[in-house]
Amino acid sequence: MQVPVLQVESLRVNFRTDLGVVPAVRGLSYTVPKGKVVAVVGESGSGKTVQALSILNLLPPAARVESGKILYQGKNLLALKPKALRQIRGRKIAMIFQDPGASLNPVLTIGEQLCETLCAHQKISKQTARLRAVELLTQVGIQEAEKRLDEYPFQFSGGMCQRVMIAMALALHPELLIADEPTTALDVTVQAQILKLIKDLQRKNGMSVIFITHNLAVAAQVADEVLVLYAGQCMEQAPAADLFKNPLHPYTQGLLSSLASVRQKVEKLPAIAGNPPRPGEVLPGCPFAPRCPQALKKCFESCPPLYENGSRRTRCFLQEGK
Repeated sequence: MQVPVLQVESLRVNFRTDLGVVPAVRGLSYTVPKGKVVAVVGESGSGKTVQALSILNLLPPAARVESGKILYQGKNLLALKPKALRQIRGRKIAMIFQDPGASLNPVLTIGEQLCETLCAHQKISKQTARLRAVELLTQVGIQEAEKRLDEYPFQFSGGMCQRVMIAMALALHPELLIADEPTTALDVTVQAQILKLIKDLQRKNGMSVIFITHNLAVAAQVADEVLVLYAGQCMEQAPAADLFKNPLHPYTQGLLSSLASVRQKVEKLPAIAGNPPRPGEVLPGCPFAPRCPQALKKCFESCPPLYENGSRRTRCFLQEGK
C-alpha cells in the first residue's frame, strides 16, 4: 500500500479571543495521496484555511493547535523545531495564498522576490537564480519574462500576480502544494487559465495538491477527492466523481443544488436556509442540524460519527447501517 504524502490525524485548533475559546478545527482527519488533488470545500468560516495554515505552522498568534498530528514522511510537523520546519516549508511543502497582492512585497521587484526564494534554500549564485526565475515565469505563462523580473507587483494584473505566486511556490519542486482559494479574486476567464495551469503543472511534476475553495464548481474541475468541511468538522469525504454524482450528506446536497447550470434555467437558485454556527458556538448535536431539511430528533442531541462505506465517509445519522 502506497504511503500518503500527508496525514492529518484528529487535528484540533482553537482561537483565544476576548469572548473565550473559539474552536476552528474540531478533530479533522484526512490523507493526501501521492500525485493526487484533494479539494477542501465549505462555506467561509468552516476551517479550510486554518487547517492548511496549521500544516506549515503559519497560524496567527491567537490560534493554537490543541491536539492531533500532521505527518509528513513519518515526521509530525507539529512537533518539529522551527529550523527543521524551515527545511520543509517551501522546499517540500509550498503554499499559494488567497490574496497575491497582499502576499507579494510591494517594494521589491518580482525578480528579487523569486531569487530570494531560490537562494534561501539552494546554494546557487544570483545569476543562476535569475536564470531559473526567468524559466519559472515562462513556465507559468508570463510573456517577456526577463523584462518582467525587474518590474514591481503593482505593474502586474491580479491574474499575473497569481501566476507569480504559483511560480514562487513551484520554484523548489515541492512534493505537496497547498493552494488556498487561488482563483477567488480573478475573473472567470483568468480563473479558468489558472486552474488549467495548476492542473497541468501538478500532472507534469507529479505533485500532490490540497486545493482549498468555497466553490464546488471549481473543485469539480481539479479534484480527485473532495473533503467537505462545516463548522470545523468533516461532513463528507469521497472520490470527486462519486461525490458529484451522488452526494450523501444534506449539506453537500445543498451546496451542489445552489450551483448555477446552463442546462437548467431557474429564476432563483435554491439556497441553504439559516446561517452557520456563530464563532464559539458549539451545539450538542450535529452542527448542521438547525439548517438541515432532513434532520432527525437525535441530530439535535448528539453529533454523528463519520460512517465509512468503502472509499466514502459521511457524518450523518441517515447513513447509519448503510
